[in-house]
Amino acid sequence: MLVRRQFLTACVAPLLFSTRVEAGEASSLSLWPAGPPEGGGPRGPIRRTARGAVSNVATPHLRVVRPAVSNGAAVLIAGGGGYRRIEEGAESDPAADWFAARGITAFVLTYRLPGEGWVSGAKAPLEDAVRAMRVIRAGAPAFRLDIGRVGVIGFSAGGHLAGMLATQAFEPVYGASDGIDLVSARPDFAVLAYPVVTLVPPYDHTVTRRSLVGAHPTSAQSREWSVETHVDKACPPFFLVQAVDDPIASPMNTVILKRALDAHDVPADLLQLGSGGHGFGMGRPGSATESWTQTLAGWLKARALIG
Repeated sequence: MLVRRQFLTACVAPLLFSTRVEAGEASSLSLWPAGPPEGGGPRGPIRRTARGAVSNVATPHLRVVRPAVSNGAAVLIAGGGGYRRIEEGAESDPAADWFAARGITAFVLTYRLPGEGWVSGAKAPLEDAVRAMRVIRAGAPAFRLDIGRVGVIGFSAGGHLAGMLATQAFEPVYGASDGIDLVSARPDFAVLAYPVVTLVPPYDHTVTRRSLVGAHPTSAQSREWSVETHVDKACPPFFLVQAVDDPIASPMNTVILKRALDAHDVPADLLQLGSGGHGFGMGRPGSATESWTQTLAGWLKARALIG
């Protein structure tokens, strides 16, 4: 099986990575050359607001930001937006710059949104995230990456997506379409910033919940789309950060996930900020959120992900 997997990946990967990307350049990689699973979706160009939030995602893709000097690690980045838009300008892009400045190759994920007509519905973003991790690993030689140092960071709804990826990497989220789909989708680390974790009452008053399971989900639906219900001992190490005054995603979201991770002996660090609200991205200057990335940097350094 290993030989077959390597052969198929070697055959398919050049289709995605035929152009060499030089240090400091950004490039775009389509996730699904033959089209996303099951089809559907919107038409026309991507829409981008003045703040850089995107929607009308007809072609899910990765934007690659390479550091001047790579250390071999990589990170997949998922912005938030309640699964109705993706806050790339406020969250994904600053995160890509932050990681690239520290030698980590950044892959910004522009994923499908459930409400834009995809047949896969709520599964569409997760299918894209799983595929994205596989695409990154399949392209490791082209980007000179260590396939054992590839992680994910997500913000708000993107944190939910990152959490679902990290806890369901071994699940058959979609049917394999090529050799890349035989590559592992498990992140080696997961960073979740002010994430939506649970869709279970009383912490389910979020746009994320409505986007994924509607206004009146069953108990089974709510649990199925809650990150904490999928935690097991195979999960990667987690770094969680949230402000105690978050008005959008209850601070209990990260507490619930930390408890689930602890119960399965999965390494997990939770940084609780005294204030900062929601949507602070990589930190707001002059606020309590300004220096949270210093703690993150120490966490990454302890795991030999940055120098």
